[in-house]
Amino acid sequence: MSLRGKVALVTGSTSGIGLGIARSLAAAGADIMLNGFGDTGQIEAMRAGLEKDHGVKVGHDGADIGKPDQIAAMVAATHQAMGSLDILVNNAGIQFTANIEDFPSERWDQIIAINLSGVFFGMKAAIPGMQAKGWGRIINIASAHGLVASPQKVAYVAAKHGVVGMTKVAAIELANAGVTVNAICPGWVLTPLVEKQLHDRATRHGSAIDTESHAVLAEKQPMTRFSTPEQIGALAVFLCSDAASTMTGAPLSIDGGWVAQ
Repeated sequence: MSLRGKVALVTGSTSGIGLGIARSLAAAGADIMLNGFGDTGQIEAMRAGLEKDHGVKVGHDGADIGKPDQIAAMVAATHQAMGSLDILVNNAGIQFTANIEDFPSERWDQIIAINLSGVFFGMKAAIPGMQAKGWGRIINIASAHGLVASPQKVAYVAAKHGVVGMTKVAAIELANAGVTVNAICPGWVLTPLVEKQLHDRATRHGSAIDTESHAVLAEKQPMTRFSTPEQIGALAVFLCSDAASTMTGAPLSIDGGWVAQ
């Protein structure tokens, strides 16, 4: 399918899942507004590379997704720079692990601000423009942890469950506005961050990377294979297609069977 003429804003897209989604949308022809932190030179090289590889317009906005005023300004800047905002992918997220009684209050506030409130403020800023045009796609990146729980992840699990709930509310409100709202719920995804974690585990345990990969996956997933950022991106592209025009309010698992158990 072609998304030529559409504009997509993908939060947290300078690495990992967000970058995979941005690349997939660009490959389908969408102009892209990247968002995220990182080395300025590396981000510029990434931005220019996407433009060159796919013949689309690509910008970058460094808004902090934990700050509502910066989110609103980023949406406005996307309209100004790109002329539209048709596709919003709320992907930015952070993690911290500890038992509830030991969980730092400031970490709770930070995770809720970025992983949950950031999704709300992104939708709030983007929806009016989509309603005015009668077309839009909102894709919220939740998690298997938006559907089930794991210990030591109270803030992340609470936020991702909230994202799934918000997705359903927005889908109902926009059901006849030409705007769909869905949540993608990945399991283990092989990102650079996860690769580093596997290397660190292998070093600590004196074992092979494949051994550590299998152990990590088998703890949660019947299918002991990682999803890739490109597979998450392909699902996002499908959700933007006409074939998915009546799919809305759905939490879509791509998790190797994690939540099927």
